[in-house]
Amino acid sequence: MRRSKRDLEIFSLSFLDIISCGFGAVVILILVSSNSKLPMPNTVEEASALLKEVINRKKIVEDLQYQLANEINDVASQDLILQNTKNKLKKLSQRQKSIVNLSENLQQDLAGLKLVQETLLKLNNVPNPQKIKSRSIVEVAGIPVDSDYVVFIVDTSGSMKEIWQRVTKELENILRIHPKIKGFQILNDNGAHILSGYKGRWIPDVPKRRESVLNLFKNWNSASNSSPVEGLEIALRRYANPNTKLSIYIIGDEYSGSSFDSVINVVANLNYNRASGKSLARIHAIGFISKYSTGRFATLMREVTRRNNGTFIAMPR
Repeated sequence: MRRSKRDLEIFSLSFLDIISCGFGAVVILILVSSNSKLPMPNTVEEASALLKEVINRKKIVEDLQYQLANEINDVASQDLILQNTKNKLKKLSQRQKSIVNLSENLQQDLAGLKLVQETLLKLNNVPNPQKIKSRSIVEVAGIPVDSDYVVFIVDTSGSMKEIWQRVTKELENILRIHPKIKGFQILNDNGAHILSGYKGRWIPDVPKRRESVLNLFKNWNSASNSSPVEGLEIALRRYANPNTKLSIYIIGDEYSGSSFDSVINVVANLNYNRASGKSLARIHAIGFISKYSTGRFATLMREVTRRNNGTFIAMPR
């Protein structure tokens, strides 16, 4: 029997199996070779260098963050300073306007002030003013000086203490134009007496007593709220009566109260003689200008003195 001749196939299934096995062996060799524990050159040195670089850059970033925080704080501080400066400028502008308005009103009082100063200079040339009879002096520069008793109500606030030497001088001048009075009292705007031992009584107007009280006044420190209402009320209740010829002098630079009408009404009720329908006391006022003055004291005192037979004098700077 004759065998049939088979065709020879180069890429038979067996051949492909062999090729696949060989390829697999090559892959295994490559994998084994890549996982070798042999040290790679320069790997440690490069890692160390990179770590140092990271640390340096982190430090640079931290420094930049610190500088940025400082810059932000500086900007915030500058903004706060700028805002405070704007607020101060606004307040100064408002105060300047108030002072300008007050100065315009004070110009009207300068003529009267000059007369007072001229009169005081003349009195200084009198050898012994205590010997002048009070009844011979009716008015000095428009201020009646025929009272037997005088009460001073003085603002003792910080702004007045800054000009206290001038205040003391004017108080001495007022006493001088009253050459002979029977007694006097000095209260602060809250109603505190300079001599508590004479509370409710008159301080005798004798030369030594007047001198000692004035020396005490030069160093007088007493709490104050820059409102003469309390002191004026105490003065009228304790010292004003139909049988006493009384003058009250209010000395200050500012009024801190809220309402003018309440002050005027209190004075109208207390300073009234129901029997005669006249005022119990003359009320005068001396207005000083300090850096805290706004004109409210002058406005109030003009009206109070006008209604109570008194005179308001505005002192220059």
